[in-house]
Amino acid sequence: MTWLVTGGAGYIGAHVVRALVRDGQHVVVLDDFSTGDAARVDCGARLVEGSVLDRGLVGRVLRENAVTGVVHIAAKKQVGESVADPLLYYRQNVEGLVALLDSCREKGVDRLVFSSSAATYGLPDVDLVDEDTPGVPLSPYGESKLIGEWMLRACAQAYGMRVMSLRYFNVAGAAVPELADTGVFNLVPLVFQALTSGQRPKVFGADYPTPDGTCIRDYVHVADIADAHLAAARALDAGGLSATYNIGRGEGASVLDVLAVIGEVTGLDTGYDVVDRRPGDPARVVAAVDRIREGLGFRAQHDLRSMVESAWAGWPSRP
Repeated sequence: MTWLVTGGAGYIGAHVVRALVRDGQHVVVLDDFSTGDAARVDCGARLVEGSVLDRGLVGRVLRENAVTGVVHIAAKKQVGESVADPLLYYRQNVEGLVALLDSCREKGVDRLVFSSSAATYGLPDVDLVDEDTPGVPLSPYGESKLIGEWMLRACAQAYGMRVMSLRYFNVAGAAVPELADTGVFNLVPLVFQALTSGQRPKVFGADYPTPDGTCIRDYVHVADIADAHLAAARALDAGGLSATYNIGRGEGASVLDVLAVIGEVTGLDTGYDVVDRRPGDPARVVAAVDRIREGLGFRAQHDLRSMVESAWAGWPSRP
């Protein structure tokens, strides 16, 4: 069995590749390096530079490597950027998946693990978000992921493909320091950047209907994300049926909870400034995780402190 991992040189993708290789899987990576780094890719995987939009290249990669399944992670993923340039997101995330599925169908590749997102849910007004919660995304990014799920479901029905869509929540941490998230788009690296630049972290709103007034999210370690992808790949190889799963811990942590743990781990002053809410930020988004536990036998293993400690170990400018 050989798995193609698109976007396998990125933060999440490199962790998935590492998990697959360590499980003994044959892995080939396709990445255009728009955000990925070749140095992240496990030496046990074959690396090909290119885009999923290049149908000829994708077809050759599938054929020459006798690929039997695809883990599709390559995508644009910044909410704000998607609002500013929606066509970029529809081109990369929607057209890219269409091109990939065309190639898979042509080459007889019938199993695919799709990197989806909790952004498909939008503003769910529930304590725990389960997979049947209606998807009402608030950004072109979230829409592109939901459209991707719809396409995969239709292909499964029409062509007999077997697909698993994994909606992950707020990803943090690193399996090893060299794979740490050095982008500054998510809460933990944003706080790290502020602290190591001599600035105070910003808290976007402190008047939400939560115990401490700040947003609550379900934070999940990237190593657990990788293990969930591995579990999905194994299930498909074993003949598993199509399904959609949340990946989270089923527990919420507020922004102030995260700041407190960061202060404990780094020893730095995490005094913060409250600024205006960001448009569209829901007060609470926490995953229901029963379905993935029952369907794939998966349960997240790492707590919030582990996420922060591992992320800090790989932060390039820590004192």
